[in-house]
Amino acid sequence: MSKRYHLFEVFGIELEYMLINNSNFKVAPIVDTLLTKKAGKLSADIDNGDIAWSNELVGHVVELKTNGPTADLNTLSNLFHKNVIEINQILKSEDSQLLPTACHPLMNPLTDTQLWKHSYSEVYELYNRIFNCKGHGWSNVQSTHINLPFFDDKEFEKLHAAIRVILPLIPGLCASSPILEGKKTGFKDTRLEYYKTNQKEIPEMTGSVIPERVFSKLDYYATIFEPIKRAIRPHDTKKILDHHFLNSRGAIARFDRNAIEIRLVDIQECPKADIAICVLIIEVLKLLVNKRLGSLQNQKKWLKQDLFAILNPIIKDAETYKISNLEYLELFQLEDSTTVQNIWKHLYQLAKPNIDASHYEALDIILNEGTLATRILKAVNEDYSEENIKKTYRKLASCLQENNLFVP
Repeated sequence: MSKRYHLFEVFGIELEYMLINNSNFKVAPIVDTLLTKKAGKLSADIDNGDIAWSNELVGHVVELKTNGPTADLNTLSNLFHKNVIEINQILKSEDSQLLPTACHPLMNPLTDTQLWKHSYSEVYELYNRIFNCKGHGWSNVQSTHINLPFFDDKEFEKLHAAIRVILPLIPGLCASSPILEGKKTGFKDTRLEYYKTNQKEIPEMTGSVIPERVFSKLDYYATIFEPIKRAIRPHDTKKILDHHFLNSRGAIARFDRNAIEIRLVDIQECPKADIAICVLIIEVLKLLVNKRLGSLQNQKKWLKQDLFAILNPIIKDAETYKISNLEYLELFQLEDSTTVQNIWKHLYQLAKPNIDASHYEALDIILNEGTLATRILKAVNEDYSEENIKKTYRKLASCLQENNLFVP
């Protein structure tokens, strides 16, 4: 993002999907084959008009992203969906298809993980050496990333303050990872449960998931980037890792492109759901930034550990968790303890006049029927046989192909 944009002028959305083999339902580490078939030769990045495709750390995950910043969020569901259909068409000859949700429910990461072997692989190999990327937290985590621009320090301050206070609520809107290795994990957002500790070897990288109270570029470098650089130095002897790339908090500042990337969103069953969630989060952030909710001072005062204490149980219980921290609820003009589901319903009503009607249906389903994790558990109905899990997740793959929400 070389050109600088103002707050909410443009957006960047990234969606990650896993490839699975149709016959055995295992992950299919053939993203290189997919990209080769599309481009005619192996290419790690493919420009497909409004949407770009690229590889990820592991061989079975492909990322679809807006091809540069876009001002129009309302056409993205269809654009992403077109690309999903095209990819599934290419994968047919490989007896494979895309599978949505943040975690494959049956994958064994120790036996099924293959790292990306091509361009950029020395970075991935270094990561693997430090962290052993064969765990769920590395090889079985598909997310949606929201990139939001800021023009200068003043805009960064407002945006970072607003994002920090909304981060704890995000899993209560979009948790989609309740099953791992054929078992109910007890966490509706198992991806984030792993996210907290998958870089424990170098704790400076993820921090407390919630970023520190820093509201200027100078502060950010001193508080977040410098400790990361110091901690990685003994491991990165060839100096190939970039501090922007290493920062793994739930929202990361990218001063190389003047944007903040939100990373706590689990990917959903279809682009219609993903984009509706992104739109709702963005509209609530606008309310915070424009001081329609708590003041900037009130947003800035929150310590990372106090916000993490709210986030942590929501990773487990998602929308059903009841928040009783009244000072936090006050930020959103609420006076009594209430569930995360009710907080989002309240925020949706405040933001709805600014949300395009094309997103209403998806948001109504999510806010009334519950997070995708809740709907998956309802569909599985306590039968964790491999056959039943596959049956449910095949339905989710159909939702992706048809761009429909999953209602059990």
